[in-house]
Amino acid sequence: MYTVERNEIINTIKDMFIDSAYNLNNKLVNKFERAEKLETNKLGKSILRKIIENQVIAKTENIPLCQDTGVAVIFLEIGRQLIFSYDLEKAINTGVRKAYMDGYLRKSIVQHPLNRINTLDNTPAIIHYNYIPGKNLNIHIAPKGGGSENMSRLKMLSPSEGEEGIINFVLETIKLAGGKACPPLIVGVGIGGNFEKVALLAKQAIFRKINDSSKSLIDRNLEEKLLKKINQLDIGPMGLGGLTTALAVKVNSYPCHIASLPVAVNLQCHSARKKEVTLVGKKINNSN
Repeated sequence: MYTVERNEIINTIKDMFIDSAYNLNNKLVNKFERAEKLETNKLGKSILRKIIENQVIAKTENIPLCQDTGVAVIFLEIGRQLIFSYDLEKAINTGVRKAYMDGYLRKSIVQHPLNRINTLDNTPAIIHYNYIPGKNLNIHIAPKGGGSENMSRLKMLSPSEGEEGIINFVLETIKLAGGKACPPLIVGVGIGGNFEKVALLAKQAIFRKINDSSKSLIDRNLEEKLLKKINQLDIGPMGLGGLTTALAVKVNSYPCHIASLPVAVNLQCHSARKKEVTLVGKKINNSN
């Protein structure tokens, strides 16, 4: 059997959140640079240029890309050969706490949705667990902003509405969001499963690599159709018009009931902060 030391997890989580708050992925920056060159709307082009300049300042000055440093969302892929002699969830939240305190990131989490009392350290994180073969611990994190999250939606469609119904719902969601979700967006679309599964599918979709495409031909074709139609809406950067409303659309699907067609849309703002790290488990010495 293998393990990952508690302090290694705490320090890794801390570093991941601080780094993701300050630095955008280079492949995402390349998307902005390409969009800026292609943008024909003068104001949209100017906004894209400012977004590119902003990420340079954040990286150079070690300051957050955005004042909203988000809710801590974490997906864990845990090797089945790993065991933990400590509370893994507590260790992760300790790492989040240290990141938001030591990194001087805004604390945005309240204890209860109605009392609105701030937890003062941005915990608890929202953690999803999955198990994989082997001894590795794969950690995927994102400080997910509230503005784009607020404009995300879910609907239980009738199966008869089919692909057209899905496309119409996604486009309706983008139109309702307008500039509130801080476009250009990454649009995560979940299809299938049931009420709770489809929301998770949409969330997982925005964690995908910016330049990937679905392995499913049906989903891949839908990604291409949706991206084209979304960018024809003329919402543009920050909702002020232009060709670039979305940088990418990611569709994840799952089998569902014969009477159901669940669809969820999770929007990610242009400050698409995320990071992934793999920790390799160390063999446990059983000699004692």
